[in-house]
Amino acid sequence: MQGILIVDKPMDWTSFDVIAKLRGILGTRKLGHSGTLDPMATGVLPVFCGGASKAVDLQLDHTKTYCARLKLGLRTDTGDITGTVLETAPVTAGEAELLAVLPRFLGPQMQTPPMYSAVKLNGQPLYKLAREGVTVERKARPIEILDIRYGGSPAENEYVLTVCCSKGTYIRTLLEDIAAAMGQKGTMSALRRTTAGVYTEADAHTLEEIQAAKDAGPEALQALMLPVESVFESLPLLVVEPRVEQHLYNGCPTSRYPAADGRYRVRSAGGQFLGLAKITGGVLKVEKLFVERNEKD
Repeated sequence: MQGILIVDKPMDWTSFDVIAKLRGILGTRKLGHSGTLDPMATGVLPVFCGGASKAVDLQLDHTKTYCARLKLGLRTDTGDITGTVLETAPVTAGEAELLAVLPRFLGPQMQTPPMYSAVKLNGQPLYKLAREGVTVERKARPIEILDIRYGGSPAENEYVLTVCCSKGTYIRTLLEDIAAAMGQKGTMSALRRTTAGVYTEADAHTLEEIQAAKDAGPEALQALMLPVESVFESLPLLVVEPRVEQHLYNGCPTSRYPAADGRYRVRSAGGQFLGLAKITGGVLKVEKLFVERNEKD
């Protein structure tokens, strides 16, 4: 079974919990996931199954969109309401102040990862050190906030924000920084990821739906999978004749190839997705194959 399964991660599950559950449902250990979600977060978690796991590190689109909730009046050790409250303060700002500071957070910027994160220091995740009460200096990393929109106030001193951002952005940290810009203490009270790269909530399935498909049979389960080619849909398509297809299987370059230089997703003449290839100086070379070699002449 090969493909990309978009999971709607439930609250209070780690991303690894989801993978462990799917290993049992799918009957394979060959799984990879893209974009770890905090246990309290829900939403889009792409899981790469079987041969598709080779595509995890080749994704072209790493942008993500989140619907988050900022709660003013307190600060926690984790940056969200699951943590220990470190400080409380009266709330002296509201919607007008929030709207005034949001534009400051658009665009490229540097962000320091929180201690409660999966970032590793000397091979150890920071959250393990944090649980031991250890705080270490972290290097700020470049991120980009592509869009940030206000979505109303569902409760007193709580505000909904929709954030589209680059890979590596910590929404918890962003919300704390927004609160600080308002002159307030703040923490994240809810988080849902609505898109991850090209995948959206509309593509996502709950674990219960995935289990039901497994119970219905292999065809029902495979029907939930998106093709691995979907990862590369932004690349131009190249359809190759059988001779060139064999060259790709064998790792042989094809000279004087009649297409512009660049990177391509490649299909066979029969429409099967083969993998990725590059053309440089008119020479076509395979980059990564996602099919088993076809032994037919």
